[in-house]
Amino acid sequence: MKAHIVRTRRSAEQFPRSQHLAKKIADLAVDPVEVPADTAEMVINRIIDNAAVAAASVARRPVTSARAQAVLHSYRPGATVFGLPAADRVSPEWAAWANGVAVRELDFHDTFLAAEYSHPGDNIPPILAVAQHTGRSGADLIRGLATGYEVQIDLVRGICLHEHKIDHVAHLGPSAAAGIGTLLGLDAETIYQAVGQALHTTTATRQSRKGEISSWKAYAPAFAGKMAVEAVDRALRGEGAPAPIWEGEDGVIAWLLGGPTAEYVVSLPGPGEAKRAILDSYTKEHSAEYQSQAPIDLARRMRDRIGDLDRIASIVLHTSHHTHYVIGTGSGDPQKFDPNASRETLDHSVMYIFAVALQDGVWHHQHSYAPDRAQRPDTVELWRKISTAEDAEWTRRYHSTDPAEKAFGARAEITLKSGEVIVDELAVADAHPLGARPFGRAQYIEKFRTLADGVLDTAEQDRFLDAATRTAELSAGELDQLTCTVSDDVLASAPAVPTGIFDWSATVSETN
Repeated sequence: MKAHIVRTRRSAEQFPRSQHLAKKIADLAVDPVEVPADTAEMVINRIIDNAAVAAASVARRPVTSARAQAVLHSYRPGATVFGLPAADRVSPEWAAWANGVAVRELDFHDTFLAAEYSHPGDNIPPILAVAQHTGRSGADLIRGLATGYEVQIDLVRGICLHEHKIDHVAHLGPSAAAGIGTLLGLDAETIYQAVGQALHTTTATRQSRKGEISSWKAYAPAFAGKMAVEAVDRALRGEGAPAPIWEGEDGVIAWLLGGPTAEYVVSLPGPGEAKRAILDSYTKEHSAEYQSQAPIDLARRMRDRIGDLDRIASIVLHTSHHTHYVIGTGSGDPQKFDPNASRETLDHSVMYIFAVALQDGVWHHQHSYAPDRAQRPDTVELWRKISTAEDAEWTRRYHSTDPAEKAFGARAEITLKSGEVIVDELAVADAHPLGARPFGRAQYIEKFRTLADGVLDTAEQDRFLDAATRTAELSAGELDQLTCTVSDDVLASAPAVPTGIFDWSATVSETN
């Protein structure tokens, strides 16, 4: 890996394009280096993982709304929308939109945490959509996804966005654009322009993950993926981007991040160096924000030691800066204790999550968030006994670059009404590569089978898994096999969504 110092440059300063971070990313994207076998295998795992979550969310309202928008943009050759027959083709940016919402809606796919936060699996919908539309092969798709994961994870390691309240999808636009560039075999100049455009159009504040969290939390990465597809399209037509996008005097670093004096170090693979970053990411066993994964497993482990939960006087979760301030009491969000809060808000309340995991001993992507579950009086009582506290050691371990030390867990101190204190801690979730039950191919398939049960019939599950495990062998035009068709009954169970602008004229005609 080669370290690159990234800082603001004055407009009058001599700063050749070859030194722009966007150009270095473009150079990485055009490098013809082979994809290592273990990287390719993990790419397949994440294709399966995304499909699992999309199946579980396919009839949920935000996903239904996104799909309703996408189908109004039919196109040939086009790309497929998860849940619909492969013959129903839409323009690739709209397929990226609909499928991006489907894989993010339940907050249940892969994650990478470092200086910034990310769900690098968000790269899959836009890159796959373009691959389908352009008739690329499975090997081409794997190459594109290896680049998308590499760029996003390398940016996440080096540039903190949340410190300046910029949403983490600002790293996704550039990574998806770079991945599409690799997929299509574009030249470095075109990719450079696409990366700059994608970043420029995907910077937004983190209010989407603060206070009253809405469905936009699922839409934000889908929007970034859609913007990446459109950015590549414009760049292919010869249109340029603001430059230098990160380093410019009025660029992202100067005005959205650390300011004119800030320096960031972004390390990227050098020429001929394999793209292996995906191997440092990890998926979720539980449908909850990643910092909640280890606390869920910890709660399940501690509940038998406690016995009657009415004995609890208070619970303090000692944890990292991120967990305390984003999903803990350090956020200052009263909504994180509101029994009537949205699912998205409850997903970002480790106090709620720890309480329910203690009571139930399990975590379910639907039942654990149901309104009647959140409003149970005994749950509300326990929930309000829980707080978080930042612990310097947990913060240090969170930011450690040593995989053996890096941790996203907590130490729970449970004080009983008798005065007895029960203490336990867990550094990483059970499903983490260093956890008690790390995920391998068998676990990804089990997750898919579990979440697809009742949504996809067995034959469709078998067909998809056969295709996914053979991704590298799929020839040009066969990538439609990497999405799934659900039954009409499942789609009919989805909530009705109101008419929007794009289908308004059709509705008026029908009324008339």
